[in-house]
Amino acid sequence: MPQQIAVITGAGTGVGRAVALELAASGRQLVLAGRRAEPLHETARLCTAGTALVVPTDVTDPAAVDALFAETAERFGRLDLLFNNAGTFGTPTPVEDLGHAEWRAVVDLNLTGVFLCAQAAFRLMKSQDPQGGRIVNNGSISAHVPRPHSVAYTATKHAVTGLTKSLSLEGRPYRIACGQIDIGNAATDMTAAMSSGVRQADGRIAPEPTMDVADVARTVRHMADLPLAANVQFATVMATAMPYIGRG
Repeated sequence: MPQQIAVITGAGTGVGRAVALELAASGRQLVLAGRRAEPLHETARLCTAGTALVVPTDVTDPAAVDALFAETAERFGRLDLLFNNAGTFGTPTPVEDLGHAEWRAVVDLNLTGVFLCAQAAFRLMKSQDPQGGRIVNNGSISAHVPRPHSVAYTATKHAVTGLTKSLSLEGRPYRIACGQIDIGNAATDMTAAMSSGVRQADGRIAPEPTMDVADVARTVRHMADLPLAANVQFATVMATAMPYIGRG
């Protein structure tokens, strides 16, 4: 496989860092994006194979996103993979109590940020020679089944699914493949509360099983390793015993 260039958003922690380590081990050159420079540099230090370029980026800011992909093009000349990973769950809140600012913060990061990065990647992949590339959007099992008090998160993850489908359709003439990974209970800082107990559909607070985040990273790598003639449109990877099938 020719050496590929990959942009990873939300690369400083959690799923983003795990995917960065896996893709670096596969020989890819990485561009690590996220709001905070320090954890990005720590991820870069951990990626001992290949090059990891750190570009602190607020993906909700169109100018910052444009600068991220311009720097990628200037440094590496092309883009082969975008892992559109940056996101937030927000504070669990009953729908009637969710403030407008909290709603906007989740929508801006989980949906607008994903769109802005996909749009910039699409432009670069369409214009480069050879043409094409792959976009993998980080969805969630909440794109299928919600948790209580998660209206903003759930709504944005449903919207990401629509974005994935639209990008897949519009990318066909340009060899741009777009897929989505829906993750359930990967063990990260974002899901640390799972082991102590989270609210269930019937109102109970109960612990839930988690899985190693490295299993998510291996799944993303499998999606990324496919030739552009093949695409994993949707993949679900989750803790086997979590309450997903039959939830509620």
